[in-house]
Amino acid sequence: MIQNNPALIAAIRDRFAHVDTCPYQGERVFFENAGGALTLKSVAETSAFYAAIPDNPGRINPAGQGTQNVINKAKADLAMFMNAASGQFFAGESGTELLFRMIRTACVNAPKGAKVIGSSIEHPATRSAARRWAGIVGQEYVNVPHDDATGMVTADDYAALMTPDVAVATILHASPVTGMGMDVAAISKAIRAVSPDCVIIVDGIQHAAHGQLDLKAYNVDGYAISPYKVFSRHGYGIAWISDRFSAAPHDMLIDAPATGWEFGTRDTGSYATVSDVVSYFDWLGSEVSDETDPRARIEAAGRAIHAYETHLTNTMINGTGNLPGLRDMDHITILAGEDNPAREGLVSVVVKGKESPDVVEILNAQGIRTHTRKADHYSGNVLEPLGLPDCIRISLCHYNTEQEVAQLLGALKALGEQLS
Repeated sequence: MIQNNPALIAAIRDRFAHVDTCPYQGERVFFENAGGALTLKSVAETSAFYAAIPDNPGRINPAGQGTQNVINKAKADLAMFMNAASGQFFAGESGTELLFRMIRTACVNAPKGAKVIGSSIEHPATRSAARRWAGIVGQEYVNVPHDDATGMVTADDYAALMTPDVAVATILHASPVTGMGMDVAAISKAIRAVSPDCVIIVDGIQHAAHGQLDLKAYNVDGYAISPYKVFSRHGYGIAWISDRFSAAPHDMLIDAPATGWEFGTRDTGSYATVSDVVSYFDWLGSEVSDETDPRARIEAAGRAIHAYETHLTNTMINGTGNLPGLRDMDHITILAGEDNPAREGLVSVVVKGKESPDVVEILNAQGIRTHTRKADHYSGNVLEPLGLPDCIRISLCHYNTEQEVAQLLGALKALGEQLS
């Protein structure tokens, strides 16, 4: 395990760029991982290498064939990382763009009079796409309300509103506002119990960095991630689609292969950095287990990441040493409950008597990077029902430390003393 293993924590941190310093700010604690995780050093090196190669992948020359092999390997690595036995992976502009594309394709191919279902907890990447294309095609959009108290939506919530004419469904795997993870497999099962052929598309962007991806278990048709949120770099997204969804009519060039979903020349570097990320999970799994199978090591890494991040968020909420936790600070309110087992490395709070942007600025001045979520088009669906104009999002990953959590708690404790 990662907890109580200083040597392993040091080895983990050594693999990431700017783990404790910012080239613009200097020393800082990075609790803004939901906005974009730290980047593996190997990813930066790989990106630089492939950025200098002029050849198109697939051309009949050594570089063209070599880069195509890199792309093929990355897709195989993704299949292992996400436990996909079939279907295909492809890259796009971003995770959001890919979700829009998949949802658009699903809606325009749905039977006339069909319905589209999604939940109020979802990020606008899916929610906006589903509502837009349902409206264009003339489909009813069914909204599944989430529970404000827990920041979640459940399989029972979906089941209560499911009907056989639902042809498209969207699911959020983890919320970037509340930090809660949804039971995708259970929700998918509830959907298919009523509408077996429903096309189910999942937003896995917030969940991916916390490990434990298992497409075999989900029984869905589409799943998207944003690699910059899972230790890679900006500039691309990755989608997986099932075999049956691959064959559905979709945007493509005339006379192109019927199941091809990629457009234009591929960026070898983006795919190559995916392999760097998978290699990192494989390495971490070898450090926290005796497994020899790569997939088993990746699963072990996911379990270790989840356990350690739970330890860190519990420390943040309950306190450490002589520092009180967030739950014991009278000026702090925690969104979605203090004891919520669905939490994935994220705690959102509000400070009584202080606007969230001001708190973020105060923390940033002390070298603690957090982020304001406002009741806007990104987060209003979660914050407005709570009567909140904004909140402070504290998001961490497994390379963060208890010492960094203690630094945050000390700063928030001092802020409370100033406010009292």
